[in-house]
Amino acid sequence: MIEDARVSLRSALDMNVARDRLVGIYLVIASAVLWSTAGLFVRMADMDVWSLVAWRSAFSVITLGAFMLVRTTTVRRRPAKTFGLPGVVACLVSAVTAISYIVSLQWTTVANVMTVYAALPFVATGIAFVWLRDQVTRRFVIAGCAAFIGVAISVGAAVSATDILGVLAALVMTVGCAIQIVITKRFPSMDSTMMTVYAALVCFCVSLPLMQVSLPSPTQLFACAFYGVLTTGVGYILLLLGSRRIGSGEAGLLSMLDVVLGPLWVLLFYNEHISLPVLAGGTIVLAAVIWYLIGDPKTMGAAVSTSA
Repeated sequence: MIEDARVSLRSALDMNVARDRLVGIYLVIASAVLWSTAGLFVRMADMDVWSLVAWRSAFSVITLGAFMLVRTTTVRRRPAKTFGLPGVVACLVSAVTAISYIVSLQWTTVANVMTVYAALPFVATGIAFVWLRDQVTRRFVIAGCAAFIGVAISVGAAVSATDILGVLAALVMTVGCAIQIVITKRFPSMDSTMMTVYAALVCFCVSLPLMQVSLPSPTQLFACAFYGVLTTGVGYILLLLGSRRIGSGEAGLLSMLDVVLGPLWVLLFYNEHISLPVLAGGTIVLAAVIWYLIGDPKTMGAAVSTSA
Protein backbone atom coordinates (compact mmCIF):
# COMPACT_ATOMS: atom_id res chain seq x y z
CA MET A 1 0.00 0.00 0.00
CA ILE A 2 2.77 2.42 0.93
CA GLU A 3 4.65 1.62 -2.27
CA ASP A 4 1.48 2.16 -4.33
CA ALA A 5 0.96 5.51 -2.65
CA ARG A 6 4.52 6.52 -3.47
CA VAL A 7 4.08 5.54 -7.10
CA SER A 8 0.82 7.50 -7.31
CA LEU A 9 2.43 10.53 -5.72
CA ARG A 10 5.41 10.33 -8.10
CA SER A 11 3.07 10.03 -11.08
CA ALA A 12 1.07 13.04 -9.90
CA LEU A 13 4.25 15.09 -9.51
CA ASP A 14 5.46 14.06 -12.97
CA MET A 15 2.11 15.09 -14.45
CA ASN A 16 2.31 18.47 -12.72
CA VAL A 17 5.85 19.03 -14.03
CA ALA A 18 4.81 18.06 -17.55
CA ARG A 19 1.73 20.31 -17.37
CA ASP A 20 3.82 23.20 -16.02
CA ARG A 21 6.33 22.76 -18.84
CA LEU A 22 3.55 22.71 -21.43
CA VAL A 23 2.14 25.94 -20.00
CA GLY A 24 5.62 27.47 -20.20
CA ILE A 25 5.95 26.50 -23.86
CA TYR A 26 2.57 28.07 -24.70
CA LEU A 27 3.47 31.26 -22.82
CA VAL A 28 6.81 31.68 -24.62
CA ILE A 29 5.20 30.98 -28.00
CA ALA A 30 2.53 33.59 -27.24
CA SER A 31 5.21 36.13 -26.30
CA ALA A 32 7.07 35.47 -29.56
CA VAL A 33 3.85 35.95 -31.55
CA LEU A 34 3.23 39.27 -29.80
CA TRP A 35 6.81 40.47 -30.33
CA SER A 36 6.56 39.64 -34.02
CA THR A 37 3.80 42.26 -34.45
CA ALA A 38 6.19 45.19 -33.83
CA GLY A 39 6.78 45.82 -37.54
CA LEU A 40 3.07 45.51 -38.27
CA PHE A 41 2.14 48.19 -35.72
CA VAL A 42 4.97 50.46 -36.88
CA ARG A 43 3.57 50.26 -40.42
CA MET A 44 0.04 50.79 -39.15
CA ALA A 45 0.99 53.84 -37.07
CA ASP A 46 2.78 55.52 -40.01
CA MET A 47 4.20 58.24 -37.72
CA ASP A 48 7.51 60.01 -37.31
CA VAL A 49 10.03 58.16 -35.17
CA TRP A 50 9.85 60.33 -32.06
CA SER A 51 6.07 60.45 -31.88
CA LEU A 52 5.92 56.68 -32.21
CA VAL A 53 8.60 56.22 -29.55
CA ALA A 54 6.77 58.57 -27.17
CA TRP A 55 3.32 57.01 -27.49
CA ARG A 56 4.60 53.44 -27.50
CA SER A 57 6.73 54.12 -24.40
CA ALA A 58 3.82 55.75 -22.56
CA PHE A 59 1.64 52.69 -23.06
CA SER A 60 4.53 50.39 -22.09
CA VAL A 61 5.13 52.28 -18.84
CA ILE A 62 1.44 51.98 -17.93
CA THR A 63 1.30 48.24 -18.68
CA LEU A 64 4.56 47.17 -17.05
CA GLY A 65 4.08 49.62 -14.18
CA ALA A 66 0.73 47.99 -13.42
CA PHE A 67 2.40 44.57 -13.57
CA MET A 68 5.06 45.70 -11.09
CA LEU A 69 2.38 47.03 -8.76
CA VAL A 70 0.44 43.76 -8.88
CA ARG A 71 3.65 41.79 -8.34
CA THR A 72 4.55 43.88 -5.32
CA THR A 73 1.14 43.59 -3.68
CA THR A 74 0.42 39.92 -4.40
CA VAL A 75 3.79 38.16 -4.13
CA ARG A 76 4.73 38.12 -0.46
CA ARG A 77 7.89 36.08 -0.61
CA ARG A 78 10.21 36.39 -3.57
CA PRO A 79 14.00 36.61 -4.01
CA ALA A 80 15.40 40.05 -3.24
CA LYS A 81 15.96 42.13 -6.37
CA THR A 82 18.58 44.82 -6.84
CA PHE A 83 19.08 47.62 -9.33
CA GLY A 84 22.12 49.81 -8.72
CA LEU A 85 24.65 50.74 -11.39
CA PRO A 86 24.05 47.57 -13.49
CA GLY A 87 20.35 48.45 -13.62
CA VAL A 88 21.11 52.02 -14.69
CA VAL A 89 23.46 50.86 -17.45
CA ALA A 90 20.99 48.22 -18.64
CA CYS A 91 18.21 50.82 -18.56
CA LEU A 92 20.14 53.23 -20.79
CA VAL A 93 21.16 50.44 -23.17
CA SER A 94 17.55 49.28 -23.34
CA ALA A 95 16.38 52.80 -24.19
CA VAL A 96 18.88 53.06 -27.06
CA THR A 97 17.84 49.58 -28.19
CA ALA A 98 14.14 50.43 -28.25
CA ILE A 99 14.67 53.65 -30.21
CA SER A 100 17.03 52.03 -32.72
CA TYR A 101 14.52 49.20 -33.21
CA ILE A 102 11.79 51.63 -34.23
CA VAL A 103 14.24 53.57 -36.42
CA SER A 104 15.29 50.37 -38.19
CA LEU A 105 11.68 49.40 -38.86
CA GLN A 106 11.03 52.87 -40.27
CA TRP A 107 14.05 52.88 -42.59
CA THR A 108 14.18 49.35 -44.00
CA THR A 109 12.04 46.26 -44.44
CA VAL A 110 10.95 44.12 -41.52
CA ALA A 111 12.67 41.15 -43.16
CA ASN A 112 16.03 42.98 -43.13
CA VAL A 113 15.61 43.90 -39.48
CA MET A 114 14.64 40.36 -38.46
CA THR A 115 17.57 38.85 -40.37
CA VAL A 116 20.03 40.97 -38.40
CA TYR A 117 18.17 40.36 -35.13
CA ALA A 118 18.27 36.59 -35.68
CA ALA A 119 22.03 36.72 -35.12
CA LEU A 120 21.41 37.80 -31.49
CA PRO A 121 22.57 34.53 -29.84
CA PHE A 122 25.95 34.80 -31.56
CA VAL A 123 26.40 38.48 -30.70
CA ALA A 124 25.48 37.81 -27.07
CA THR A 125 27.85 34.85 -26.81
CA GLY A 126 30.66 36.88 -28.39
CA ILE A 127 30.20 39.71 -25.89
CA ALA A 128 30.09 37.20 -23.01
CA PHE A 129 33.33 35.66 -24.31
CA VAL A 130 35.08 39.06 -24.22
CA TRP A 131 33.56 40.34 -20.97
CA LEU A 132 32.84 37.25 -18.85
CA ARG A 133 35.43 34.93 -20.42
CA ASP A 134 32.69 32.43 -21.26
CA GLN A 135 33.90 29.50 -23.30
CA VAL A 136 33.21 29.49 -27.02
CA THR A 137 32.61 26.11 -28.61
CA ARG A 138 33.52 24.98 -32.09
CA ARG A 139 29.80 24.70 -32.77
CA PHE A 140 29.41 28.40 -32.00
CA VAL A 141 32.21 29.35 -34.40
CA ILE A 142 30.71 27.32 -37.24
CA ALA A 143 27.16 28.56 -36.66
CA GLY A 144 28.36 32.13 -36.16
CA CYS A 145 30.24 32.12 -39.45
CA ALA A 146 27.18 30.75 -41.23
CA ALA A 147 24.98 33.43 -39.64
CA PHE A 148 27.46 36.14 -40.69
CA ILE A 149 27.29 34.89 -44.29
CA GLY A 150 23.49 34.96 -44.12
CA VAL A 151 23.43 38.51 -42.79
CA ALA A 152 25.93 39.59 -45.45
CA ILE A 153 23.73 38.14 -48.19
CA SER A 154 20.68 39.93 -46.80
CA VAL A 155 22.46 43.25 -46.29
CA GLY A 156 23.91 42.99 -49.78
CA ALA A 157 20.35 43.24 -51.08
CA ALA A 158 19.98 46.77 -49.70
CA VAL A 159 18.92 48.98 -52.59
CA SER A 160 19.19 52.45 -51.07
CA ALA A 161 21.08 54.51 -48.51
CA THR A 162 18.01 54.46 -46.28
CA ASP A 163 18.02 50.65 -46.35
CA ILE A 164 21.65 50.61 -45.28
CA LEU A 165 20.95 53.03 -42.42
CA GLY A 166 18.03 50.83 -41.36
CA VAL A 167 20.27 47.78 -41.30
CA LEU A 168 22.85 49.68 -39.22
CA ALA A 169 20.09 50.69 -36.79
CA ALA A 170 19.03 47.02 -36.60
CA LEU A 171 22.64 46.12 -35.80
CA VAL A 172 22.68 48.68 -32.97
CA MET A 173 19.41 47.21 -31.68
CA THR A 174 20.78 43.67 -31.79
CA VAL A 175 24.03 44.59 -30.02
CA GLY A 176 21.97 46.46 -27.39
CA CYS A 177 19.82 43.39 -26.76
CA ALA A 178 22.96 41.26 -26.49
CA ILE A 179 24.51 43.63 -23.93
CA GLN A 180 21.34 43.46 -21.84
CA ILE A 181 21.49 39.66 -21.92
CA VAL A 182 25.08 39.63 -20.72
CA ILE A 183 24.35 42.19 -17.97
CA THR A 184 21.42 40.06 -16.81
CA LYS A 185 23.66 37.01 -16.68
CA ARG A 186 26.43 38.88 -14.86
CA PHE A 187 23.98 40.37 -12.34
CA PRO A 188 21.15 37.80 -11.99
CA SER A 189 19.58 39.60 -9.03
CA MET A 190 18.95 42.75 -11.06
CA ASP A 191 15.25 43.60 -11.36
CA SER A 192 14.77 43.33 -15.12
CA THR A 193 11.12 44.36 -14.91
CA MET A 194 12.01 47.62 -13.18
CA MET A 195 14.78 48.15 -15.72
CA THR A 196 12.33 47.74 -18.61
CA VAL A 197 9.87 50.20 -17.06
CA TYR A 198 12.57 52.80 -16.46
CA ALA A 199 13.91 52.30 -19.99
CA ALA A 200 10.46 53.01 -21.42
CA LEU A 201 10.25 56.09 -19.20
CA VAL A 202 13.64 57.30 -20.48
CA CYS A 203 12.45 56.80 -24.08
CA PHE A 204 9.33 58.83 -23.34
CA CYS A 205 11.28 61.69 -21.75
CA VAL A 206 13.83 61.80 -24.60
CA SER A 207 11.20 61.74 -27.36
CA LEU A 208 8.71 64.12 -25.71
CA PRO A 209 10.36 67.40 -26.83
CA LEU A 210 11.02 65.97 -30.32
CA MET A 211 7.62 64.50 -31.11
CA GLN A 212 4.80 66.19 -33.00
CA VAL A 213 2.44 68.07 -30.73
CA SER A 214 -0.70 67.12 -32.65
CA LEU A 215 -2.90 64.29 -31.39
CA PRO A 216 -2.55 61.11 -33.51
CA SER A 217 -5.49 59.77 -35.46
CA PRO A 218 -7.55 56.96 -33.88
CA THR A 219 -5.79 54.38 -36.08
CA GLN A 220 -2.34 55.68 -35.10
CA LEU A 221 -3.26 55.76 -31.42
CA PHE A 222 -4.64 52.23 -31.70
CA ALA A 223 -1.39 51.02 -33.28
CA CYS A 224 0.76 52.70 -30.61
CA ALA A 225 -1.42 51.28 -27.84
CA PHE A 226 -1.17 47.76 -29.19
CA TYR A 227 2.57 48.14 -29.73
CA GLY A 228 3.14 49.39 -26.19
CA VAL A 229 0.62 47.20 -24.37
CA LEU A 230 0.70 43.92 -26.29
CA THR A 231 4.01 43.74 -28.15
CA THR A 232 6.16 45.20 -25.38
CA GLY A 233 4.14 44.93 -22.15
CA VAL A 234 2.18 41.68 -22.34
CA GLY A 235 4.85 40.06 -24.54
CA TYR A 236 7.49 40.68 -21.89
CA ILE A 237 5.26 39.45 -19.06
CA LEU A 238 4.42 36.23 -20.91
CA LEU A 239 8.11 35.55 -21.59
CA LEU A 240 8.95 36.21 -17.94
CA LEU A 241 6.29 33.75 -16.76
CA GLY A 242 6.98 31.14 -19.42
CA SER A 243 10.79 31.07 -19.29
CA ARG A 244 10.63 30.08 -15.62
CA ARG A 245 8.90 26.84 -16.57
CA ILE A 246 11.12 25.56 -19.39
CA GLY A 247 14.80 25.31 -20.23
CA SER A 248 16.63 28.41 -21.37
CA GLY A 249 17.71 26.85 -24.67
CA GLU A 250 14.15 25.81 -25.37
CA ALA A 251 12.90 29.31 -24.60
CA GLY A 252 15.50 30.80 -26.94
CA LEU A 253 14.51 28.46 -29.74
CA LEU A 254 10.81 29.24 -29.35
CA SER A 255 11.54 32.98 -29.21
CA MET A 256 12.99 32.77 -32.71
CA LEU A 257 9.41 32.45 -33.97
CA ASP A 258 9.18 36.25 -34.09
CA VAL A 259 11.96 36.29 -36.70
CA VAL A 260 9.76 34.19 -39.00
CA LEU A 261 6.41 35.80 -38.17
CA GLY A 262 7.55 39.45 -38.27
CA PRO A 263 8.03 39.66 -42.06
CA LEU A 264 4.94 37.49 -42.58
CA TRP A 265 2.56 40.00 -40.93
CA VAL A 266 3.69 42.92 -43.09
CA LEU A 267 3.58 40.70 -46.17
CA LEU A 268 -0.02 39.74 -45.46
CA PHE A 269 -1.32 43.17 -44.40
CA TYR A 270 0.93 45.61 -46.28
CA ASN A 271 2.22 43.52 -49.17
CA GLU A 272 5.83 44.18 -48.11
CA HIS A 273 7.53 41.59 -50.26
CA ILE A 274 10.68 39.77 -49.24
CA SER A 275 13.39 39.77 -51.91
CA LEU A 276 15.11 36.51 -52.79
CA PRO A 277 18.53 37.51 -51.30
CA VAL A 278 16.87 38.58 -48.03
CA LEU A 279 14.86 35.34 -47.93
CA ALA A 280 17.99 33.28 -48.59
CA GLY A 281 20.06 35.18 -46.04
CA GLY A 282 17.34 35.01 -43.39
CA THR A 283 16.94 31.27 -43.95
CA ILE A 284 20.68 30.72 -43.49
CA VAL A 285 20.75 32.77 -40.27
CA LEU A 286 17.68 31.07 -38.83
CA ALA A 287 19.01 27.61 -39.70
CA ALA A 288 22.34 28.45 -38.03
CA VAL A 289 20.56 29.66 -34.90
CA ILE A 290 18.38 26.55 -34.68
CA TRP A 291 21.36 24.24 -35.22
CA TYR A 292 23.35 26.10 -32.58
CA LEU A 293 20.58 26.19 -29.96
CA ILE A 294 19.65 22.54 -30.41
CA GLY A 295 23.25 21.51 -29.88
CA ASP A 296 23.91 23.93 -27.01
CA PRO A 297 20.78 24.25 -24.82
CA LYS A 298 22.60 26.46 -22.31
CA THR A 299 23.27 29.19 -24.84
CA MET A 300 22.56 32.68 -23.67
CA GLY A 301 20.57 33.51 -26.74
CA ALA A 302 17.64 32.05 -24.84
CA ALA A 303 17.89 34.61 -22.11
CA VAL A 304 16.21 37.40 -23.99
CA SER A 305 14.06 38.82 -21.26
CA THR A 306 14.64 42.40 -22.31
CA SER A 307 12.68 42.94 -25.45
CA ALA A 308 13.10 45.99 -27.61
